[in-house]
Amino acid sequence: MNKFFFIIFLTIIDFTTKKIVFNYLALNSFIPIIYFLDIAHIHNYGISFGLFSGLIPSWAIILIGSVITVFLIYMMIKTSNKIEEWGLAVIIAGALSNIADRGMNNYVLDFIYLHYKDFYWPAFNFADIYITFGVLMILYQVLKEFKKKFIK
Repeated sequence: MNKFFFIIFLTIIDFTTKKIVFNYLALNSFIPIIYFLDIAHIHNYGISFGLFSGLIPSWAIILIGSVITVFLIYMMIKTSNKIEEWGLAVIIAGALSNIADRGMNNYVLDFIYLHYKDFYWPAFNFADIYITFGVLMILYQVLKEFKKKFIK
């Protein structure tokens, strides 16, 4: 599968899930799925995990995210390593989806809410999962190369 079609496919999945939550779940409400997972409808006006919410204007987050994404696209095109290439593609899909969401709504819709007893993880979405998974793919490749060079 072409990586650009893959990016579009992942972005569509993220947008579709956000649209479903937006249309069928009231803002700031939760639907328990299993004892540690809820589906929520939360508007994130900050960056990851709501950091800097209200401190950085939406246009600045969009601008910074766009510049970083353009750089990641350049890196994806230039890399010769397949794991890095696909890791970057997954990160780009997540970044583009969240940038577009913020551009249209002035916030990013988060809906996956994990918790255990009194421990709560900030809500997130599929785009955040993509970014995390892509970073893990690249980290795996970096560690593999490190091991090959320095640990014989």
